[in-house]
Amino acid sequence: MLPLLPLLPFYPPPEPDLVTFRGLVLLLLFCASTSAWAHQSSEAYLRYRVDGAEVEQRLDISLRDLDRDLGLDADGDGVLSWGEVRTHWGDIERLAADGTRFTAAGATCQPTGAGTPQLDEHSDGMHAVLVTRWLCPATVQALAIDYRLFAATDAGHRGLARLVGTAGDPLVLVPGAGPQTLSASGAGLGSFVIEGMAHIASGLDHLLFLATLILVAVWRRDGAGWAPRASARSAVAETLKLVTAFTVAHSITLGLAASGVINPPSRWIESLIALTVLLAALDNIRPFVPGPRWVMVGLFGLVHGVGFAGPLKDLGLRGAELLKPLLGFNVGVELGQLAAVAVLLPLALLLRERRAYRRWIVPGASSAIAALATLWLAERSLALQLLP
Repeated sequence: MLPLLPLLPFYPPPEPDLVTFRGLVLLLLFCASTSAWAHQSSEAYLRYRVDGAEVEQRLDISLRDLDRDLGLDADGDGVLSWGEVRTHWGDIERLAADGTRFTAAGATCQPTGAGTPQLDEHSDGMHAVLVTRWLCPATVQALAIDYRLFAATDAGHRGLARLVGTAGDPLVLVPGAGPQTLSASGAGLGSFVIEGMAHIASGLDHLLFLATLILVAVWRRDGAGWAPRASARSAVAETLKLVTAFTVAHSITLGLAASGVINPPSRWIESLIALTVLLAALDNIRPFVPGPRWVMVGLFGLVHGVGFAGPLKDLGLRGAELLKPLLGFNVGVELGQLAAVAVLLPLALLLRERRAYRRWIVPGASSAIAALATLWLAERSLALQLLP
């Protein structure tokens, strides 16, 4: 990753709050250096079709994850060809078989066949598609899935499973958590709340967008610059206004994208998300966006909402079957968002009138975020790889 540290001076005037100042800066820089890609959480998709005692399992695994564990990119050019994937298909099948096992009513099902190797594109990139068919001892009512895929290499990986053709809720599978039951009547709201929170935690661009807003939410526009707000109450009210505008906006497009009403190319959306982070950070340094800031935040939130929708959209849910997962996921997103606000806002309130906050922290942190967002924008819009 390109070094961001030199962008931020570490020589503020000697004040008693120096440790606190540096703590906030290091927190922001830690967020800015942990990952190059946001909204690139690791997910595999499982679809089960049941016909009496017969079960068909379709497992879609990200090539990005497979390359990390199996080294598919033989020539090291950063691009996976079908030939490279096809050469390792036996390894992919063994990894999938070890990572996804299920039983029906406590009984083991026997494999009866497998589909041909193929690829499919999801919102987070290309996936290997493995179709297997199984015969169970009796009519299948529910499946107990022991999911262990990438348990040793990616603690944040999740499997998203659904039982096709039933009214049952999808299930979020946690690797190594033991058997989890997928049935026609299962309730998956809680698991999707957790998944929404995890999605925010891994969504670095969304977190940095929130951070840019909170940095100056404790200030007010003063001509061509910023001035501290007179009271903490005013700063909290401004923060609530910004968060509300963002929540309403991204909830609208999250629902539309997850249900398939809108389906813009993911490359465009990821590029636009990077652009929103860049513009918000530049506006911190020298305000140029006209009108109330909540209007800008609402417009940008429409873009972020489409980016959030990837996991739900790729499950292929429609109509009533989407409602509960969508509600749970959106609640999880909001809880994760509020957690970020709860961490950053008290620090910003404490420091809003300090000289070092004005001269070093806000310009420095905003510059670092803007630099990272510029790299994201170049990578996503031009299909480059500038960051590891």
